[in-house]
Amino acid sequence: MSGKSSIYQIKISLVGAKPPIWRRILVPGDMRLAALHGVLQTVMGWENEHLHMFTSGGMDYGVRDDAFGGGFGSETRDESKYALSQLLRKPKDSLVYEYDFGDGWNHKLVVEKILADDGSIPLPRCTGGKRACPPEDCGGVWGYMDLIEAIADPDHPSHQEMVEWYGDEIDPEHFDVDEINAGLAAYSR
Repeated sequence: MSGKSSIYQIKISLVGAKPPIWRRILVPGDMRLAALHGVLQTVMGWENEHLHMFTSGGMDYGVRDDAFGGGFGSETRDESKYALSQLLRKPKDSLVYEYDFGDGWNHKLVVEKILADDGSIPLPRCTGGKRACPPEDCGGVWGYMDLIEAIADPDHPSHQEMVEWYGDEIDPEHFDVDEINAGLAAYSR
């Protein structure tokens, strides 16, 4: 079962995050990668300030950007022309979504289930997850771990600098599924 009459249950894991940062979503199988990018930004908590790319089966899918010569390379395919079901056809299939090439936030998306879509479930929808999304521009997974450590420890050599940059209240355990689903209403079918 794939395509228009299906719902994909996908687990998104931020690669390298320890403890794990993840989300579980339900999306239509016929959702284009360009729309999926917006959904991923919302469910993860990113602010859509950087470039991104999907990689599946050795192929890259991204946005056309004439400032960069039309794309990220001659082999990059236009993400607006490909549906999720064209890349992921069965449970356990996966792809990588990279956001912010400087910080290198890699997300592994794994199809957990493909369900029949009778139209009764509002899509897209977040059904679960753990931990807060790191802030933009904090230096990738390692920078985020350093940020958390520095803010939590007033004796840390970078404590004052990090508090001035980010603030002194950071809750890496924060996750609110209702807040995420309110944000996803913009993508509702």
